[in-house]
Amino acid sequence: MKSETFAEFIAGLTTGFTPVVANLEQGEYAPIDLSENNPEILKLEMLSSEAFSVFLNNSLRKVGKKAAYGGYNETRNLYKRSNLFNRNTEEFLNRNIHIGLDIWAAEGTAVMAVLDGKIHSFRDNDNFGDYGPTIILEHEMKGRKFYTLYGHLSRKSLLGLEAGQEIAQFQEIAQLGEPLENGDYAPHLHFQIMEDLMGNSGDFPGVASKKEIELYLKNCPDPNLLLKI
Repeated sequence: MKSETFAEFIAGLTTGFTPVVANLEQGEYAPIDLSENNPEILKLEMLSSEAFSVFLNNSLRKVGKKAAYGGYNETRNLYKRSNLFNRNTEEFLNRNIHIGLDIWAAEGTAVMAVLDGKIHSFRDNDNFGDYGPTIILEHEMKGRKFYTLYGHLSRKSLLGLEAGQEIAQFQEIAQLGEPLENGDYAPHLHFQIMEDLMGNSGDFPGVASKKEIELYLKNCPDPNLLLKI
């Protein structure tokens, strides 16, 4: 019998829409393309987080939705503004392929645990273009251990946390941060699933290079397999 892949395991954990931010129904999301192939993004990618917020809000208003989502395995040029992702002279080694799912919603929106688990680690990754405040939860289900990451949070979200703290599914664990604390992005959640943390704590790459992408896509399946937006 063929063994179940990690992606198949994740897809089988939920049977329908599973929210990760509060007060948004499944029909209130709109997909958004932030890839290098979107000509509108090419005009905006080097602009301020405020200008990007205006673009997102206008895009959502046109389609009558409240939040935007997308970005898994998406090649983006917007990371060129940060040295965090562009430390190599060879383009093949620079990180520009997004391996989480972004949910673009208002600053202060409550973030919820998608499954029962416990706090593995947390950190304020405060480099320009980084996650800002980040929480990683550890889960063990059906005899398999894995992790979920919640990035671009508010700083107050980290107050009072302790490693090992038990967390229930749909418990509020954080709020979305503003640009001054979330790495200088329009407010959004970066949500990611990892089978192996590869020695990381309070942080894990959310953007991969072309050289490493196969490894990361296997370890970090599409979060929408779980959320089912």
